[in-house]
Amino acid sequence: MRILRVAQKAYPDVTGGGAYHVHAMSRDQAAMGHDVTVLTVNQGDDRPATEERDGYTAVRYPATVEPLGNEISLGLAKHLRNADEFDVIHAHSHLYFSTNLAALQRRLGDVPLAITNHGLYSQNAPEWVFDLYLRTLGQWTFNQADVVFCYTDEDRNRVRDFGVDSRIDVVANGVDTDRFTPEGPASNRIDHDGAVVLFVGRLVEGKRPQDAIQAVSKLVDDQDVQLYMVGDGPMRAELEGLAGPAVDFLGQVPYDEMPEIYRAGDVLILPSRAEGLPRTVLEGFASGVPVVSSHLEHTASIVRKGGQTAPVGDVNGYADALQNVLAKGESLGQAGRETVVEEYRWQETVEHTTRALESLL
Repeated sequence: MRILRVAQKAYPDVTGGGAYHVHAMSRDQAAMGHDVTVLTVNQGDDRPATEERDGYTAVRYPATVEPLGNEISLGLAKHLRNADEFDVIHAHSHLYFSTNLAALQRRLGDVPLAITNHGLYSQNAPEWVFDLYLRTLGQWTFNQADVVFCYTDEDRNRVRDFGVDSRIDVVANGVDTDRFTPEGPASNRIDHDGAVVLFVGRLVEGKRPQDAIQAVSKLVDDQDVQLYMVGDGPMRAELEGLAGPAVDFLGQVPYDEMPEIYRAGDVLILPSRAEGLPRTVLEGFASGVPVVSSHLEHTASIVRKGGQTAPVGDVNGYADALQNVLAKGESLGQAGRETVVEEYRWQETVEHTTRALESLL
């Protein structure tokens, strides 16, 4: 099968769960014998326009304009116009112009289209903006797809609520449970004898990293706890001004080191106002680390298998949940690990996605 994967951002050009998903899916489908090309927007580094790596081809085009931080690439659009040599187009995230262009190509052409929904709302804009988008261009984009992939039943229902009538397959996100495991060395980047709380993600408003800092600050008087912020982003300077001595900023950590980072933690906190099914939660669970997250309708039932939730923005609720989870750490960590091994293995994600793409031919 010849697969053209369209992704505004892909690892290693960009870090993050969605970008890594694109890379790992392409790598593993190539290993299965499929011919995979990833079409993406150049993120301004020195990477070549075309590159063979990990069994697949990466093709990068520069951004032409960047309205609202969402790059439009005329080169990528022209490449899509010549997509007839592929058997299927697989676009990632309806939030990007690249996926809108893939939907337009499907409207005008004959190559079937799949779209993976990595989360209905952006981390970088107000929810009302995306409500409007989802009822107009976003709905149209989803409706051009021959199949839409959603991570959970709840997310499928939310997509349907916006008037999408395309076929929807629920394909759980997954992680490599052989790499992310409680067994093995812990990271020497983390040096604290007391409780270690991890925040893993971009330092942007949608992730609400300030809530993690404020929640931990409410615990430091009662117990020896340290928060490690793993990731970078535009809010870093502001957060460093907010943080006290109980917070360490590790910046961007190479993805290959993340299993050791998780193993050094006692609990992971993710106070985002919007998510898909976060890879960080699954990686934490797989590593035996319980999770405290914001209460999101489509993820709460999963998080509670190995952690607790609190309402978005409820700093006191996060602090109470952290205290409860730290008290039950080992049993919750084991429950989280069992959940991922039984329901969220990456190989099953790849196999299910590939079968669905083959069904479109």
